[in-house]
Amino acid sequence: MRILIKGAGDLATGIAYELWLAGHEVLMTEIAIPLAVRRMVSFSRAVYEGKAKVERAKGVLVSSLEEACQEQEKRNIPVMVDEKAEILLKYHPDVLVDAIMAKKNLGTSITDAPVVIGIGPGFCAGEDCHYVIETQRGPYLGEVIRHGCAIPNTGIPGNIAGYTIERLIRASSDGKMEPIVQIGDVVEKGQMVAKTGGVPVYALMRGIVRGMLQEGVEVTKGLKIGDVDARIVLENCYTISDKARKIGQGVKQALLEENPDIR
Repeated sequence: MRILIKGAGDLATGIAYELWLAGHEVLMTEIAIPLAVRRMVSFSRAVYEGKAKVERAKGVLVSSLEEACQEQEKRNIPVMVDEKAEILLKYHPDVLVDAIMAKKNLGTSITDAPVVIGIGPGFCAGEDCHYVIETQRGPYLGEVIRHGCAIPNTGIPGNIAGYTIERLIRASSDGKMEPIVQIGDVVEKGQMVAKTGGVPVYALMRGIVRGMLQEGVEVTKGLKIGDVDARIVLENCYTISDKARKIGQGVKQALLEENPDIR
């Protein structure tokens, strides 16, 4: 199937990867300055670097539909800077997946494609999309919602190894991002890990830096700029999360219900 995914952050990448493994043609759109914290497992990194390898798949930055089709023929995943996903009108996807993760619908309509899937809060199945995939950690993660909406955003990060809000590294001030530590580094509680606008940012717990925004990007105070994982497993920094995989499997389940011949 021909699939267009809005967004190329870590959750969108998990979805794209599952669909790519299943043999579908995937095209992803992104904004000009992506802010994916888990950038080592996000195809949005291709916007900055031209390409982004995530596990077995490679995302490649393209500027036209022709280039996108060429990359798909090579079994790559094309990524296009297209904030409003205007390529939709030329690409004519069988499936549109809105994985921007804005916690609200930024313009996706149920008429955008034969099958439209909304990821997480902000979407209601039967209204602005055909299916919604639950994104809140817990027993319903990855569930296919056929009628109604996803669980509203709580504002509290999912619990990993007993930690929630402590896992997050947030900008202390508006301004330029200056990382002090790198993805894969082990940090201590209270250690300075970055500066934003010249103001120090400190870790709230001990753990491994699983994600960190790239140097030089402009941020606003309170923005999530990093992620610390208490499990201290280096592999977790460079592999798709269990959450992203479960959401991707939910998307595949929705497609299977739509077309039982899909395998």
